[in-house]
Amino acid sequence: MSAAIRALIALALVASTLPAFAADTQTFTRKQVTGIIAEFRKIVSPKGVEEQLEIPVGGTKQWISVRGRDRANPILLVIHGGPASPEMPIGWAYQSGWEDYFTVVQWDQRGSGKSYNANDPAKIKPTLSLERIVDDAREVIAYLCKRYSKEKVFVLGHSWGSLVGLTLAERHPELLYAYVGVGQIVNGVKAEREGYAWTLGEAERRGNAQAIKALKAIAPYPETNGAVPLAKINIERTWNMVLGGLTWHRSGLDYYYNVAKLSPDYTDADLNAIDKGSALSLAPLLPEFTRANFDNVTEFKTPIVLFLGRHDYTTPSSVVAEWFARVEAPAKKVVWFENSAHMMPVEEPGRFLVHLVEDVRPLAKTAPPPN
Repeated sequence: MSAAIRALIALALVASTLPAFAADTQTFTRKQVTGIIAEFRKIVSPKGVEEQLEIPVGGTKQWISVRGRDRANPILLVIHGGPASPEMPIGWAYQSGWEDYFTVVQWDQRGSGKSYNANDPAKIKPTLSLERIVDDAREVIAYLCKRYSKEKVFVLGHSWGSLVGLTLAERHPELLYAYVGVGQIVNGVKAEREGYAWTLGEAERRGNAQAIKALKAIAPYPETNGAVPLAKINIERTWNMVLGGLTWHRSGLDYYYNVAKLSPDYTDADLNAIDKGSALSLAPLLPEFTRANFDNVTEFKTPIVLFLGRHDYTTPSSVVAEWFARVEAPAKKVVWFENSAHMMPVEEPGRFLVHLVEDVRPLAKTAPPPN
């Protein structure tokens, strides 16, 4: 019997064990779908880790997800954006490759996602500040280092999380192998001004009369004193998204949020908490987001790597690149994502993984290589 015939027989035997599905007749509940995804992504390596934990942080209960195929790998703590836009329910769709090279920790910040549901929102609201969340991040790192016997971690901050992460890198370099900024914030007023100019210009280029009218109605943007009212930023962000400044060549975020609905890490109550967390957090945290200014903070004692989307006009990359040229650090690098705006992990997931592995992971000089 030829090798080709044996292969065909083997394939037929495998096919005979698979269930048959009639087109458009098979339906699944959310529980069934999340169960399928959970089983598919299950960490089965004897050296691996797969945990969801509610931990004490800053007098509150906060949730983390910890996943990786080898505990010897360095920890990568993801600090999500928003404010209050958790990555935990979306990470399942893009981070599997990361888990070969890092122990990946998704953390729901205070007032966000699963952490929203773990506490009384009325007690959390007065505590919401950049200072408090930076301190929370420091506590989370201390917890991770103790639980998993690590001396340091990598921190990846995205958007709002990049403000938390960069502050952490400045104040606590001893905790980090390196800091990775994605959609980095360095000067909130400059970023808002440039993002608005692009959004209005793009609306005019496309002849979008509705967008032009709405955007001109909020001028000056930001205010002459640098303030960015919530009502105005909502209008700017709506049209920035529609015109592709958030995700290049996409006009909305349904593609992204729909993935969260299939998350095996989130219950229905957790999903419902996402919008509640945003409503709780935006008013107290938005002013800190928009008035952030690192123009005069240019010396760091930990390596800094920036992942910048060429078409990012949510946190415009040109503002960040100009600042980064003046930064001094033990090591530094910019990686440009030519086909991305602000959502690089999902816009160019393959390139994102490659640069995490090639440009970031080697900075954990004491960590053993993956098997």
